[in-house]
Amino acid sequence: MLFSVAVSAQHKVEMIPFGNMDQWIDRQIKESGIIGGATKNVYAIGPTATIRENKPYKNMGGSPWATSNVMARVAGITKTNTSVFPEKRGDGFCARLDTRMESVKVLGIVDITVLAAGSIFLGDVHEPIKGTKNPQKILNSGIPFTKKPIAVQFDYKVKMSDREKRVHATGFSKITDVEGKDFPEMNLFLQKRWEDKDGNIYAKRVGTAVVRYYTTTDDWHNNATYSIMYGDITGNPEYKAHMMRLQVQERYAVNSKGESVPIKEVAWGTEDDIPTHIQLQFTSSHGGAYIGSPGNSFYVDNVKLVY
Repeated sequence: MLFSVAVSAQHKVEMIPFGNMDQWIDRQIKESGIIGGATKNVYAIGPTATIRENKPYKNMGGSPWATSNVMARVAGITKTNTSVFPEKRGDGFCARLDTRMESVKVLGIVDITVLAAGSIFLGDVHEPIKGTKNPQKILNSGIPFTKKPIAVQFDYKVKMSDREKRVHATGFSKITDVEGKDFPEMNLFLQKRWEDKDGNIYAKRVGTAVVRYYTTTDDWHNNATYSIMYGDITGNPEYKAHMMRLQVQERYAVNSKGESVPIKEVAWGTEDDIPTHIQLQFTSSHGGAYIGSPGNSFYVDNVKLVY
């Protein structure tokens, strides 16, 4: 686990907008009649509201947060996935991120079972989802950001699945086991991005913080604070191989032409570089799309940056 820092009175602590997880949008989406026609609650982090329409979601009210909760339209069928939930905590709420199996079966038309991890991140999602191919391309990962915080701080609680192996379920291939346990993860990357004349997006990694959680916690850990390491961190004693790559799969962003393209990290930045973007994600499963252990839950609240 990444080393933590003590926050003194000299440090400034700023809540990320809507990071207290107390305000949620309840999207009440009616699924297609052919799969039962149920109305499902699909939650988004943003100003308190209820939406009773089957329309694509765009971030509302200045909220920088997206979630893995989505509306999909595949083969003309409207289906939802909800793996992030508002959960009561004291006088407010926290976010509960669950890893679970999600199925849709229509005889002769579609038969899909996918492993869905719960994830919240800074960015947005391109709805409606039209398939399970290249899931990262439907995400716009990260938001503009030019500050240099020294740490990220939040409250968390973890419930681990007792499975020794993970599940790989994409929806269209055989469900298989993947070696290794499944770990909830927080990852934060500060990037200095630029775009070439063809619309390709490149980046240098300026700041890094990656934390994985290996055991169930009996109770909440409040104000957990993790240092952001700057520049080339491969010589840092806290460095681990999984901090190098952007999780396990390439992440995407929207370029100036409005296209979703991979973010190509080409080098470490220096400690003096000023970032252009921040990526921050909390996920109940660390292994990327469609890989995880049903039963993992990651509870997150009061997400802040420390300066």
